[in-house]
Amino acid sequence: MAEAPSLALRCTELHRYLGEGDGRVHVLKGVSFEARRGQVYAIVGPSGCGKSTLLYLLGLLDQPDGGSIEINGHTMSNSDDLARTAARGAHIGFVFQFHFLMLEFTALENVMMPMRKLAKLAPADMEARAHQLLESVGLGEKTHRLGTQLSGGEQQRVAVARALANEPSIILADEPTGNLDVKNSGMVFDLLTRLAKDHGQAVILVTHNPEIAQRCDVIRPMRDGLFV
Repeated sequence: MAEAPSLALRCTELHRYLGEGDGRVHVLKGVSFEARRGQVYAIVGPSGCGKSTLLYLLGLLDQPDGGSIEINGHTMSNSDDLARTAARGAHIGFVFQFHFLMLEFTALENVMMPMRKLAKLAPADMEARAHQLLESVGLGEKTHRLGTQLSGGEQQRVAVARALANEPSIILADEPTGNLDVKNSGMVFDLLTRLAKDHGQAVILVTHNPEIAQRCDVIRPMRDGLFV
């Protein structure tokens, strides 16, 4: 029997409250979830159900009020900021609805930024890897274009390449195709999933797009702070 792909991420009984006093809202009400390498997961549900809050917790950008998060077998939920920042850089790639490129830098420089931060590779190796990633997203001829000289679809493809820069085991994508037309949406989704499957990464994406969700391996609907 084939061995199941290894677990990249697990969260157990996550709780998150937002706001203060009478305005305090219980956004996540004990969410448990796990993601395996080479699998693509869609988290779907109405606005305000807790999807993005969950993604930010899984990305170690925020801390839960209860529950635990494990990244590659290491419990991260009680870690200090330094450890969480290090784990984010080494294990997690992000793709957001708004690409958040540094538009005054070239495509190549944008993709190299996470590698520079992690500082594991020599500069020449960083540049070679950035070139290779931009080739893989179909932008090999535009490596030296500034962000301002790229279309919206091209900017989002650079963002995908940047998310993969440090070979993370987990890709978190928040509405990664939300700003794109149908053609570019399909292209960005295909790239993200193909590259992740090729490299054995777990992809967790929040989406309102039912067509994108249907093409994922697992769909997890959320409502009122819980999976349903």
